[in-house]
Amino acid sequence: MLLDVLGLAAVGLVAGVASTVVSLASIVSYPALLAFGLPPLTANVTNTVALLFTGVGAAAGSRPELAGQKPLIGRLGLATALGGATGAALLLVTPSRTFEAVAPWLIAGASLLLLLRPPRPGRVRLGGENGLALRVGVFCVAVYTGYFGAAGGIMMFAVLAAALDRPAAGVNAVKNVIGAFANAVAAVWFALFGPVDWAAVAPLAVGFLVGGWLGPAVARRLPGETLRLAAALCGLAVAVKLGFDVYRGG
Repeated sequence: MLLDVLGLAAVGLVAGVASTVVSLASIVSYPALLAFGLPPLTANVTNTVALLFTGVGAAAGSRPELAGQKPLIGRLGLATALGGATGAALLLVTPSRTFEAVAPWLIAGASLLLLLRPPRPGRVRLGGENGLALRVGVFCVAVYTGYFGAAGGIMMFAVLAAALDRPAAGVNAVKNVIGAFANAVAAVWFALFGPVDWAAVAPLAVGFLVGGWLGPAVARRLPGETLRLAAALCGLAVAVKLGFDVYRGG
């Protein structure tokens, strides 16, 4: 039992850092929960509840990048909260096969978007940070995050990077915080109506909290182009892996 607790905390630590740097928390933590014996649905909802603490840690560790961004986070946070609630509700009432089938294509598309050379600084993108297109984009990604979630952070990073005239570390910080809104609302749904394994949540959440706090310091030290390309390449690798898993059976 103690080894399981320590193992889950270690998984959370690694996944928390991965989440805040290259948006791949669930790619680390979800398979680990399956390996610890949790059924797929239980692992999914347990992971989402624990992921809330990554956002808390990331917000604490990203204070320099978040300075002056509260109005933007408030606007986008509402859209992600609504999207996360919608996705969580869909997960609880529908089979996940449809999202599993389209997820590799969504992730690959977002990753390819990140590989494109970003617009010149100062140029308005996707209608700007106050535009409707940005809010619709983050809402749609949040629906995906609340429902299925794999590499949702990469998709959110891609949408934000296409709209915000900020360094990659600043975009990443916004992504980490507004992603927590989607996770928070989905976590409430799952806590009330889903098969959450609370014994697994506690150590995983501790690891997520610490990893989320450490991750921004790592991202801060990476050149913006390196951070963007790392997220894109990791996303493409995840898309290939998920596509193989989903389509190899027919």
